[in-house]
Amino acid sequence: MSPRRAPDTAPAQVFPPTLREVMFRPRWLGLLALCLVVAAVFAWLGQWQLSRAVDVDPPPPGVTEQVVPIADVVAPGAYLPEPYVGQKVSVTGRWIPEDFLVVSSRFNDGVEGYWVTGQLRLGDSSAAAPTSLAVAVGWAATRAEAEAAASALSVHAENDPGASHALTGRLISDEGPAVPPRGADPMEMTRMSPAALLSRWHDIDGIEVYRPFLAVTDPLGGLDAISSPAPVEGSGVNWLNIFYAVEWAVFAGFAFYLWYRLARDAWERELEDFEDAEPDEATA
Repeated sequence: MSPRRAPDTAPAQVFPPTLREVMFRPRWLGLLALCLVVAAVFAWLGQWQLSRAVDVDPPPPGVTEQVVPIADVVAPGAYLPEPYVGQKVSVTGRWIPEDFLVVSSRFNDGVEGYWVTGQLRLGDSSAAAPTSLAVAVGWAATRAEAEAAASALSVHAENDPGASHALTGRLISDEGPAVPPRGADPMEMTRMSPAALLSRWHDIDGIEVYRPFLAVTDPLGGLDAISSPAPVEGSGVNWLNIFYAVEWAVFAGFAFYLWYRLARDAWERELEDFEDAEPDEATA
C-alpha cells in the first residue's frame, strides 16, 4: 500500500491595500483631524469677513446733509468715521488772527486755485483743553487774491479778538502733508492737512486739534465758495470683504484636498512597491 500524499496547500494570496484602507489608518486619521481644525479656523475667518461685508445698519439716505454739532460726529484727535465723511456740521469759535494761511493746488469745478484757511478756537467751555479746528474759508483763483483775503481776515480778527463766529460746513478727512514741488517755496502747502497747519499755527500750547477739517458753506473775506458736493452714497455691500470670505472658503477646501492628495500619494507608493515585489516572489 503506497503512502498517502499530503494535499497541496497554495500560499495565501496577498492583495494590495485599497485607498480607503490607507485613509483609515491612524496616521491619516490624525492628519484628517488636523485638517478639520485648520478648515474650521478658515471657515471662522470667512464668516468674520462676511459679517463685515454687509452693513446691516447703513446710515439713512441724505444723512450727511443734515447739520449736526461737530461733537456728535467726531472727537478731537480721532479719525473721521467712514459714514460721516462729508457730514455737514456746525461749530462756534473765535479766529486766531495770525493763522490765516494759503493752501495751493485747490481745484474748484476743475479750475486750479487757492484756499484760505484759518484756525478756529472752539468756544466749548466744557472741554478739558482748548480745542482748535482747521477751516477752509474760501477759494481764490490767484495767489494774490488769496493772500489779500488772508490779510484782511487777519486784520478783522485782530481788531475784534473776542468775537464769536458760528460756521456751517462739510467735514472732510485730513489729506496728509506733502513735500512742496521742486523749485517751489519750501513753506508752500499743497495739501489740506491740519497736522501741517498745526506746525505753523500760534497759541497752540496744550490745545487739542481735530484731525478732519471744515470746508465752510458760506465763504468769508470776499472769496468764492468752495466746491464741496455731497458725498456719493455707496453700496451697503463691501465686495472686497466678500472676496476675502471666498478666499477663506477656498483655503478650507484646499486643506481637505491636501489631506486627500497626501493619502493618495502614500497609497500609490504602496501599490508600486507591491508591484515591484511580485516578480521577486514569483522567481522565488
